[in-house]
Amino acid sequence: MLTATAYDTHVEQLFDRVQQLHSLLTAAGVPYRIVGGLAVFIHVSQRDPLRARLTSDVDAAIDRRYLPVVIEAAQKAGWVYRHVAGIEMLVDGAQPRVRSAVRLVFLNEKARPDYAEAVPDSPPSQTREGILLATVADLVRMKLTSHRLKDRVHIQDLDAVGLITSHIEESLPDLLRTRLAEVRASE
Repeated sequence: MLTATAYDTHVEQLFDRVQQLHSLLTAAGVPYRIVGGLAVFIHVSQRDPLRARLTSDVDAAIDRRYLPVVIEAAQKAGWVYRHVAGIEMLVDGAQPRVRSAVRLVFLNEKARPDYAEAVPDSPPSQTREGILLATVADLVRMKLTSHRLKDRVHIQDLDAVGLITSHIEESLPDLLRTRLAEVRASE
């Protein structure tokens, strides 16, 4: 049975993982930003907490040249680096499950070869706790690039609280602007 306690525990675990990641990357001097569903959750939650949908994992973007430094810092913190099916991830050494992993994507590189856009490298925004987040504009680009069902739902969430501004929309290339219009039409 799902209880408020189970939900709260999951949220706590996600934010503990993010805080650990922040601490180890900051100590190693590695710039990063949280991307994906958790970044959407945080941005939406800041605008309207009741509209924020929880995610099951943590995704972070780094510059690929820092990967050896990240692997070393993660190992010192008790995490394990894995490369599985083309995905780079850090897994908690005490609970080495893929579900507990932090998935890494690389700035200025396509997350998948068939994607139209690379992961953007704008300066990140920052939470009150100091966690670095991809900007809303970068998240919109990433979500419209991957364009899976969950990404389209994230776009709807960002749009519903007014975070996708006309400035962001106008900055999109034609393909992504078309996808945004399709997502909006499907609501």
